[in-house]
Amino acid sequence: MADRFVTVSLDRRNTHCTARLLDDRAPLTCAAVWEALPLGGDVYHAKYARNEIYALFPPLASTEPPLENPTVTPIPGDLCYFSFAGAELGTRAYGYDREVGSGATVVDLALFYERNNLLLNGDVGWVPGIVWGQVVSGLEEMAEACNDLWRTGAAGETLSFRRA
Repeated sequence: MADRFVTVSLDRRNTHCTARLLDDRAPLTCAAVWEALPLGGDVYHAKYARNEIYALFPPLASTEPPLENPTVTPIPGDLCYFSFAGAELGTRAYGYDREVGSGATVVDLALFYERNNLLLNGDVGWVPGIVWGQVVSGLEEMAEACNDLWRTGAAGETLSFRRA
């Protein structure tokens, strides 16, 4: 199979990077994401994991992919996939401006843009993610935009994933 690529963008900041899908390590996750593209939603900056931006989506496939190519220590340029039951994100502590039903599944697609990340949540413990992509170009510019997002706020910004 030929390599497949996605463009990850902070739309209002007009900044993007390109990532290669890790089909050899996370084939089911890559297939679910690829078939769901394009995707876009409100961007959030992580509170617990450190150098992470992400957006939340409804389920991307009829069944959630298994925990393939997992990590709790993502590195710069990792794209990660998380799946949560709505109740896991239902507290106001997470800062979401919408209700997440207790029976709903929420998919979190994330970009890690700098080092020293640890997927440990004070409420639930370790939160392994599926590494499904790796940024191959544009990470430095994207990291600058992510730091700006952290300092100046995420309101009005969209994180988008598209086939490259």
